[in-house]
Amino acid sequence: MNPEAIHASSILAIEDDPVLGAYLHEELQRGGFQVTWCRNGLEGLEVAGRQVFDLVLMDILLPGLNGLDALTRLRSHSATPVILMSALGAEADRISGFQRGADDYLPKPFSVAELKVRIEAILRRVALERCRQAPREDACGGLRFDETSSDVCLDGRWAGLTPSEFRLFDTLYRSQDEVLSKPFLYQQVLQRGYSRHDRSLDMHVSQIRRKLKAIGYHERQVRTVWGKGYVFGAGEAD
Repeated sequence: MNPEAIHASSILAIEDDPVLGAYLHEELQRGGFQVTWCRNGLEGLEVAGRQVFDLVLMDILLPGLNGLDALTRLRSHSATPVILMSALGAEADRISGFQRGADDYLPKPFSVAELKVRIEAILRRVALERCRQAPREDACGGLRFDETSSDVCLDGRWAGLTPSEFRLFDTLYRSQDEVLSKPFLYQQVLQRGYSRHDRSLDMHVSQIRRKLKAIGYHERQVRTVWGKGYVFGAGEAD
C-alpha cells in the first residue's frame, strides 16, 4: 500500500472538544486524509452506520454515550480499526479499551506527528493482512513465504528467521521499492515507539541480510536509505 493510498483514506474523528476537534480535522486533512468530524458518540455511531471509513479516531470522555460504550456498539457490526484518545492514564481504562476492540490507545496530550504514524501503521497493517490472503512467491528469485513457521524458503533452504525478523522482512517485501521510515517500522513490527538510541531494528535488518545471503537469495536487498529508513529492492545493501 503506497503513501498516496494511505493518505487518501477516510477517517471518522469523534471528539467533543471544539479546539482539539477542529485542530485534528485541519491537520489530518492537510496530511491528505479525508476527515469527518463528529462531536459525540451517538452522532459518530450514526455517521459510521451510513458511511464506510478506513479508521475511527475516538475520544473516551464523550458527552452522553462515552467512547468505550460507543466502541462496544460499533464492534457489534463493524471491524473498522479504532484508535482511542483520552487524558485518562489509568491502566484499567487502557485494558478496557483493548478488551472492547480498540486497535490502539493514544494518551493526551499527543503530537499530530505521532498520531499520523499510528494511523499509517494501522492502515498499512490492514492492507497487509488483506494481501496475505493470497499465496506469495517472488517471481524473480523464487522466494516463498510460510506464515505458519514465520520463515522464508529458497529452493528448499529455510532462512531461519525469527518471528520479529519475519514480520520486518514481510512488511518490507510487501512494499517493494517503497522507503519505509524507522518510526513506522518500530510501530508496525516491534509495536513500540521509535528512539534514535534503539538499535533493535538495525540488528534485525543485519540478521535478515545475513540469512538471505546464506540461502543464496540475491535478487533484491534490504537497503538503508540514510535519514529516511529502509527499502526492499534491487541493488546492493548499504
